[in-house]
Amino acid sequence: MHIRIHIGEKPYCSICNKSFSQIDLSRPNCVHTGEKPYSCSICNKSFSRKDGLTEHSRVHTGETPYSCSICYKRFSSKRTSTQHSRVHTGEKPYSCSICKKSFSHRNNLFNHIRVHTGKKPYSCSICNKSFTQRIQLTEHSGVHASEKPYSCSICCKRFSIKGNLTRHNRVHTGEKPYSCDICNKRLSDRGSLTRHSHLHTGE
Repeated sequence: MHIRIHIGEKPYCSICNKSFSQIDLSRPNCVHTGEKPYSCSICNKSFSRKDGLTEHSRVHTGETPYSCSICYKRFSSKRTSTQHSRVHTGEKPYSCSICKKSFSHRNNLFNHIRVHTGKKPYSCSICNKSFTQRIQLTEHSGVHASEKPYSCSICCKRFSIKGNLTRHNRVHTGEKPYSCDICNKRLSDRGSLTRHSHLHTGE
């Protein structure tokens, strides 16, 4: 093992053949087994890798050690800093193997591929209608609710889904809990964040 450090050889995962530095070698297969041995001492969220826990901890500490070399915005992780840099460079490193359309985020590529495959992994438990994105399923579920048991305590508007009431309340409170990883703009709901991210990716 010691010799590998000097010759540059990296041990690799026996499942996906991805190479790891020696510091990562202790649990390289956790991402495949679902094991999450690293737990946050504040909120108890668990992670498969120690560096995932380290990055998450900055949510609580507010630490932003990574800085954009162009506009000097700061970020809590190297990944979000790298993603942000593409706003300036226009780089889109993730390319669809079918139509060659490119994306700046890996997740946007995954969502795009469903256009070709027709895959709709999110299914309604009532009518079995399927959707490509979870937010679409959440919005659809309100179609089946004949009653609206959730009421806004301020304007008395009623909702069939508790999550819709939660989002509505932000109209009154001004709360914006969702933040864009690239430009740090804050938004009131996940759907708005998804639509906003398309401004950066060109999707």
